[in-house]
Amino acid sequence: MNTAASTNHSAQIKSYLMVFGALLVLTVATVTASYLRLPAVLGLMVGLAIATVKASLVAAFFMHLKGERLLIYGLLGLTFLFVVFLFTLPMIDMSAIGINRMPYGGANAMAAPPPATAHH
Repeated sequence: MNTAASTNHSAQIKSYLMVFGALLVLTVATVTASYLRLPAVLGLMVGLAIATVKASLVAAFFMHLKGERLLIYGLLGLTFLFVVFLFTLPMIDMSAIGINRMPYGGANAMAAPPPATAHH
C-alpha cells in the first residue's frame, strides 16, 4: 500500500471535515443573526457577508477551485462584482423610494392585511 497516497487522502478528508465544520458554524451564525433584530440594511449585509464566506468555502474546497489558474480567479472576481452590482441596485431603489412608505408592500406587507372597505 502506498503510504504517500493514503497520507494525501487523509489530509484531504481532514480539510473537508474542517470546511464542513466551518459551514456548520456559519449556518449557526446565520440563524443567530436572524434573531438579533438588526436594522434591515445591517441584517441584510451581515447575512450576505456570511453567505459569501460560505459560498467561497464551497467553491474553493468542494468545487476544487483552490488550486486553479489565475484566469479562473479573474472570472470569479468579475462574477462577484456583477453580483454585488445586482444586489446594490434594489437597495439603492428601496432607499430612494422609502420602502416603509409603500401602502401594501415592502417590509410591512405581512404585518397586517389591507384595511377593509365598508359596504353599508
